[in-house]
Amino acid sequence: MRIILGVSGGIAAYKSVLLLRQLTEAGHRVRVVPTEAALRFVGAPTWEALSGEPVTSHVFDDVAHVPHVALGQGADLVVVAPATADLLARMAGGMSDDLLTATLLTARCPVLVAPAMHTEMWTHPATRSNVRLLRERGVHVLEPASGRLTGDDSGQGRLPEPSEIAAAALALVDETTASASEPAVLDRPLDLLGRTVVVSAGGTREPIDPVRFLGNRSTGLQGYALAEVACARGASVVLVAANTSLPDPHGVEVVHVETTEELRAAVRRAAGDADVVIMAAAVADFRPVGAVGHKIKKRSDGVVAPIELVANPDVLAELAAHRLVPGQVVVGFAAETGDEDGDVLEHGRAKARRKGADLLVVNRVGEGRGFAVPDNDVTVLDGDGSTVTAVAGSKAVVAGVVLDCVHGLLAGR
Repeated sequence: MRIILGVSGGIAAYKSVLLLRQLTEAGHRVRVVPTEAALRFVGAPTWEALSGEPVTSHVFDDVAHVPHVALGQGADLVVVAPATADLLARMAGGMSDDLLTATLLTARCPVLVAPAMHTEMWTHPATRSNVRLLRERGVHVLEPASGRLTGDDSGQGRLPEPSEIAAAALALVDETTASASEPAVLDRPLDLLGRTVVVSAGGTREPIDPVRFLGNRSTGLQGYALAEVACARGASVVLVAANTSLPDPHGVEVVHVETTEELRAAVRRAAGDADVVIMAAAVADFRPVGAVGHKIKKRSDGVVAPIELVANPDVLAELAAHRLVPGQVVVGFAAETGDEDGDVLEHGRAKARRKGADLLVVNRVGEGRGFAVPDNDVTVLDGDGSTVTAVAGSKAVVAGVVLDCVHGLLAGR
């Protein structure tokens, strides 16, 4: 696919060099369109060497090919990372005073924006208003990460990691490709019309101190695909999203959470009138007994203070044992690696029998599988651990097959 990578003038521009590499290594043709300010942080030779494409920020370069119109018209996806507060304002105002903003005005493909700025700029009412307006227009705006910013500042406004932006971008590419090549998955009849589906996605985080947390590698791609496909098939969908950088799906109610307890409470609230609950989130098994209110310092003697852990509630098992609606279908996900005690499916079958859910979707993770990639390879088990079906393909395809199994259970109740 043809991807335009827009880069605006923030210190985080250096991270987009790695993002460019990840997009090109995924097999896509990428042209970088920086602002003039961005070129103060990363020079044109770097972008040209890594992309194999010419780089310019001016509308008057190569005028014969009308690049300020042609680039947007020919793009399959536009990604802007980082997007400064200034660029968000110019996008919201429909400005076209350089090649990047002109490209954004002419693009009719999906647009993904990853903001990066100081916390005060991100939380300013003008920026929040601009983000709301862009989202209303269909622009996918990621939430900035929290952490160390320029200088000594910390807070929300940090550019998400390149791998997370690439995952979100490739999910949009995958969705566009699926729409064209997989109508059997995305163009089903509205067989979930009138049904309410709750989906959890992402990975919970358990704070150790104000800076550190226990977490996992889940990006939420599979859960978001389930929410989007369920919505496309007519369901009313509530998505409980834990720590993802993905844009909120259109037509889906999204509840953002951080910890396992927050996810548990949000899922239970939403499940009170739901026909289906799908627990696709990677829920932390343990949490610190108590989070420290200050950053834990490194001791001069090198001794590391132990962190006492306590088990988190098993949200899936609770939902399966105490269904909040008669006939409610409960589906779990199990990310497995296999070990000396058994392979992925052996662990999955034992977990299916232990959890009590109607279906358990087992997928192998690690070594480029499962997390932060556009494809998945799963086996769907019933409550006894018997194989219902298996599917490999895009996460939209996997979502469609899982929902086929769910629809079959609903039809029999």
